[in-house]
Amino acid sequence: MSGNDQDVAADGRTSQLDAPDWWIYRGTGRPIHDIDLAQLLPAPPPWRSYRGDPPPEHDVPPPDDGEAERRLGTAFTLSEQDVDASELNMVNAALYLRRPLLVTGNPGTGKSSLAYRIARELGLGRVLRWAITSHTALSSGLYGYDAIGRVQAAATSQAQRGGEAEEPPIGDFVRLGPLGTAFLPGKLPRVLLIDELDKSEADLPNDLLSIFEDGEFSIEELARVRNRHPEVTVHTADPQRTAVVRDGRIACHAFPVVIMTSNGEREFPPAFLRRCLQLRIENPDHDQLAAIVASHLVGENGEHRDRLIRDFAERSKAEGGLPTDRLLDAVYLATSGAYQPDQEAWPRLVDALWQRLTVR
Repeated sequence: MSGNDQDVAADGRTSQLDAPDWWIYRGTGRPIHDIDLAQLLPAPPPWRSYRGDPPPEHDVPPPDDGEAERRLGTAFTLSEQDVDASELNMVNAALYLRRPLLVTGNPGTGKSSLAYRIARELGLGRVLRWAITSHTALSSGLYGYDAIGRVQAAATSQAQRGGEAEEPPIGDFVRLGPLGTAFLPGKLPRVLLIDELDKSEADLPNDLLSIFEDGEFSIEELARVRNRHPEVTVHTADPQRTAVVRDGRIACHAFPVVIMTSNGEREFPPAFLRRCLQLRIENPDHDQLAAIVASHLVGENGEHRDRLIRDFAERSKAEGGLPTDRLLDAVYLATSGAYQPDQEAWPRLVDALWQRLTVR
């Protein structure tokens, strides 16, 4: 191909030299220090443009808390040639269109890690992770209000003062959840990971549609007192961080980068799927596994490590997919002294580590 067409190899990867000019995210997880994403990212489509409150004057994304390093490793060994072109296309499309991205694939293929790779590469700070269970409701992701705590604080203050006490600030008892924090107005979008959405109750995907379309929500407890307290400082999902809420309403300025993962345990409503982009992450091949191991276990080279990667790739293919962290476990044990060439227990240990995720 020529011009701006991408040169895609037979295995679905794209050559670095022929990567399309419109790509912002390149999939390596290597921080890009010489760009201003706010200037580089094109304006959103008119139907996905949001005009929330102006971002704070000193708007800096909170730094990563170490979770990205734990999930991605410390070395930047992943190259564009190790990333499937469909991943790069869909992530960049989500950035341009300001659409949530629904990521499916087998357990352990790196669906959740994608959010951390985007955040680290584009300098978007700490990932806001909302872990979904069968009891998760939309309200828990937006915010929580500790009404009982406020009443108790007022009673304690009254007892200490021996009479009528000053009402404690309502904002001290409001804490935004990961979803609510992601929609605070900011110069740059935050990365929101909605992990294992398929575990949710049937209503949650449809409940998300409103905030995904409107880009805003109300905190009813603050909206009721907005005449007396038009600006309230509340806690956020970021440690030691607060935010000012005006008139009981939060409206985004930059739509967040929303990554939703699913292990395929349920189907989602058509109305929900229509408003999302979809990406399936396939099981990593030998070269991708080698890059992952090198990222996490720096300097751990050797013939036995290479043999483990080959064996794992073959075993994973035969089993229909195995979690990548099981390979990391085996390589770590091998390089920590557990492996001896003449030890009969080692093959049995590896076999136990690499069993499919089923209980028989």
